[in-house]
Amino acid sequence: MLEINSGDTAWILTSAALVLLMTPGLALFYGGMVRAKGALNMIMMSFISMGTIGVLWVLFGYSMSFGDAIGFWVPDGGFGRTTFVGLLGNPLSFAGLGQLVAPDAVAGTVPALAFVAFQACFAIITTAVVSGAIADRASFGGWTAFTIAWGILVYFPVAGWVFSFDNFTGVGFHGGWIANWLGAIDLAGGSAIEINAGMSALALALVLGPRIGFGTKPMRPHNMTLVMLGAGLLWFGWMGFNSGSAVAANGMASLAWLNTMAAAAAAMVSWLIVEKVRDGHPTSLGAASGIVAGLVAATPSAASVSPMGALLIGAVAGIASAYAVGLKYKWGYDDSLDVVGVHFVGGVIGMVMIGLLADPATPGSFGHAGLFYGGGVDQLSRQVIASAVVGVYAFVVSYLIATGIKKLIGWRVSAADELSGIDLAEHSEVGYDLSPVYYTNKIQRTLVLTKDDFAEPQTTGAEK
Repeated sequence: MLEINSGDTAWILTSAALVLLMTPGLALFYGGMVRAKGALNMIMMSFISMGTIGVLWVLFGYSMSFGDAIGFWVPDGGFGRTTFVGLLGNPLSFAGLGQLVAPDAVAGTVPALAFVAFQACFAIITTAVVSGAIADRASFGGWTAFTIAWGILVYFPVAGWVFSFDNFTGVGFHGGWIANWLGAIDLAGGSAIEINAGMSALALALVLGPRIGFGTKPMRPHNMTLVMLGAGLLWFGWMGFNSGSAVAANGMASLAWLNTMAAAAAAMVSWLIVEKVRDGHPTSLGAASGIVAGLVAATPSAASVSPMGALLIGAVAGIASAYAVGLKYKWGYDDSLDVVGVHFVGGVIGMVMIGLLADPATPGSFGHAGLFYGGGVDQLSRQVIASAVVGVYAFVVSYLIATGIKKLIGWRVSAADELSGIDLAEHSEVGYDLSPVYYTNKIQRTLVLTKDDFAEPQTTGAEK
């Protein structure tokens, strides 16, 4: 077991804080993209994910993701034993972490509890991303129930497949099949985060159906200032998301930081070029969306390609996502805030292009070469398999969860509430209270002016 390194520990805790900040950033990003009457509800859908997933992660989520998995068996690449394709994890223990994390346990060169905290923030942001597909029409109770069921049945198992490397926590556990047997390269969750959330979002959009007026009435973002602020916070937090996944303050983290910046920059530029050529003008929404598309594509690939490769991946992701977001109008599914077009498409591009551009000289490639570096189709096939299996699993299970919630407690608010504003209906609050304020207390002066406000003051005989 390696000794704890203080520099690595400081970096992983800083990265965890950066990733946690991404969820409020996403809340602002999504909140600005919806109409004003649903902004508060959209923000709350992100924040409740911090509550439900945060609790579940401590109770048993980490144990499910990073304990010995149970499920069906696959060969472990010829190392003389087998590993699990886990659907659930170890039985519950005190605080959920007792089986895995002693106070002095070490994960790599950091305290295991620091790794627990870092991964908790991944679980939270992934869940919140899904909410963008069902903006303006989902009941808050239905969404809250979904976060719980989805975390248990979808995210926790898939995170174990992708992130749980054998014996990483130093306690002898066998990890996930994608990490240990298949050998797909996925630094920070192109499959477990982006493809997982994107296909789950598609399932929810299909179960809930489109918003009233979808495709016939304009549903423009109500506050682009919030959108741009949210995009900036996401970009800032994503540096910890990707480079923190090195779980050390080292060369891999440095390369991931640079490549994350490069991919996001290239994607923003390429998206704006598409808009200029196709529509005649670049937009701030396009810039923000391009940034996110590039960050998504960099999520799996940031430590396994060169900076030039990162620029290429970002550019492709920006172009592909710029066109993909329009498919919902052609195919008739109402993915309100383009989770499918940005996160699924960007995630697939990031995963698959590793199979083309993996540079064996980079620390995150672990010596594997992509097709363009003479590695043949071996790594490419591994990337495709991981992407396909996670995507199918996420879609099917999410569809079943969403259908169950629809039948048991209902998903959609009433048509009247959807038209009048989901904020007031679901939360008895509004994001922007622009109505006149009336005071009935005699001590306070009314803000509503009447003709009496302009009348000559009346005096008594004594005052004269």
